[in-house]
Amino acid sequence: MQLQDILFSQGFGTRRVCTGLVQQGHVQVGVPEEGGALRDCADPWAEFALQGLRLRVQGVEWEVHAKAYLMLHKPAGTECSQKPSTYPSIYTLLPSPLRLRPSKGAVQGVQAIGRLDQDTTGLLLLTDDGQFIHRMGSPKHHVPKVYEVTTKHPVDESQVGRLLAGVVLDDDPKPVRAAACEVVGAAGESRHLRLTLTEGKYHQVKRMLAAVGNRVEALHRSRIGGLALPADLPPGGWRWLGPQELALLKP
Repeated sequence: MQLQDILFSQGFGTRRVCTGLVQQGHVQVGVPEEGGALRDCADPWAEFALQGLRLRVQGVEWEVHAKAYLMLHKPAGTECSQKPSTYPSIYTLLPSPLRLRPSKGAVQGVQAIGRLDQDTTGLLLLTDDGQFIHRMGSPKHHVPKVYEVTTKHPVDESQVGRLLAGVVLDDDPKPVRAAACEVVGAAGESRHLRLTLTEGKYHQVKRMLAAVGNRVEALHRSRIGGLALPADLPPGGWRWLGPQELALLKP
């Protein structure tokens, strides 16, 4: 692929802007065959393979990915929306190229797979791969999601039993069941519940806890499928997902 097209595909601007960046000496390229060492390239039509390609654009190093697959540690007080109403958007936590990657749809850049409420923290996946979004969001795939729930009242075994058996929410007569549910600590004393769900309804965890007579005080998503939120990824931080991590998300 020509260098100008590579820059365009990565979200560095229009093709004209990308051509100008190269011609003005703002782009260095590192290819695996040369050990990845970055070197100047002023030819926007020079061709490179995408696999393993590294760039430095206006002093910022960048890994080239044909498709973007990311994890984000969503902090509290942010909205999973391109047009937030009250709180800052999670998309402001990402570098500009990820927000400007070209898309066949109406919205540019990577998109969150599902949403977390503004006060919910934890693991969030983002991508510009429409098929991946569909697969991960499809109810028939039943990708498990694990939530760490801090409750207002201590959780007892009867509440756990009801969550596993299924509770009825006000918008659906069909019971909603937890795939797994455990009290972290002593039952009847602990206010920490680990809840696994395989479907995603609006405010589902909060409504399920309310249905058994408790209340969510804090909510954190710690795992999606086999992929856990890394302990070293701080709130607001993001990173690329590699092939091995993507494999952990397969149902």
